[in-house]
Amino acid sequence: QVQLVESGGGLVQAGGSLRLSCAASGRTFSTYAMGWFRQAPGKEREMIAVKSWSGTNTYYADSVKGRFTISRDNAKNTVYLQMNSLKYEDTAVYYCAADTAYGAFYRRPAYWGQGTQVTVSS
Repeated sequence: QVQLVESGGGLVQAGGSLRLSCAASGRTFSTYAMGWFRQAPGKEREMIAVKSWSGTNTYYADSVKGRFTISRDNAKNTVYLQMNSLKYEDTAVYYCAADTAYGAFYRRPAYWGQGTQVTVSS
C-alpha cells in the first residue's frame, strides 16, 4: 500500500498564494499518477489537477486553470500544487490522491491522503 501525507495548507488572503505538498511513502513498485481533489462543505468533491508519472498527461479543472500549477518530483515521490491568485471560493479541504492508472482519476483513485484545509479570507 501507499500512504499519502499532505502539507502546506492554511489561511491566506484573497489574491495570495499557497503551495501544497503531498509525499508518498510505503511500497510503490510501479509508476503512478498523482493529483489533487478538493471538497467544500455542502459541495461535490472536485478533481482539480492530475499529472501522470512522466508528466505527459496533465489535467486542470476549469475553475483553477491559469491559477494553479501541478508539478512532481519523482525522486522524492512528491507532488505539489502551487496555488496563485487565490479566491474565497477556493476555500476547501484539499486531498492528494494516487493511482497506477491515470484514468482512475476519472473514477476513484486507489490511494488518498488525509486532507489539508485551505482557507481564503477577505
